[in-house]
Amino acid sequence: MSRLSPLDLDTLTFEQRALLAAIESGPRGARHGKLGPVGPFGVWLRSPVIGHAAQAFGAAVRFQTQLPENVKEVAICTVGAHYRAKFEFAVHGGLAIAAGVSERAVEDLRVGATPDLPDPAEALAHEVATALLREHRLGDALYARARERFSESELVELVTIVGYYCQVSLTLNAFEVPLPEGVTDPFPGG
Repeated sequence: MSRLSPLDLDTLTFEQRALLAAIESGPRGARHGKLGPVGPFGVWLRSPVIGHAAQAFGAAVRFQTQLPENVKEVAICTVGAHYRAKFEFAVHGGLAIAAGVSERAVEDLRVGATPDLPDPAEALAHEVATALLREHRLGDALYARARERFSESELVELVTIVGYYCQVSLTLNAFEVPLPEGVTDPFPGG
């Protein structure tokens, strides 16, 4: 049960309707159809100024970066698992598998185990995300290895993905955003 009052789509303000239209007409809508006010977007509809900025930033991070989908999804799932963000992990776990990340690796991420990621870029994305989440920085050796694998712009994108999905996960957790109907809870009891 969400901590937020239910939204009545018929009584949205002009600003809220404009935000919902921007979400649904952008890359998310193109990929997933009409989403409605689900996940963090349902939260952000309560503050359209924040919502416009957050959804535009998220669209850039998710859909306009150079990083391959599997690498992005490993980083996103690492963040979602770290925060035990139910909605985030449930949605992006499936997207990770669709992008070619093994089901076993996604399950390892979910339970906090070190995943077997044979793709070196996936493994490094997980390592970078984990270091940022636990140590709040990248040590010199890890940074050097990341720069050997990723260009400067790709590394900026990876770090930004981690930061953006920290924001998303915290938003989902703070407001106890429920899972979509029919989706299995990846972190039951928590």
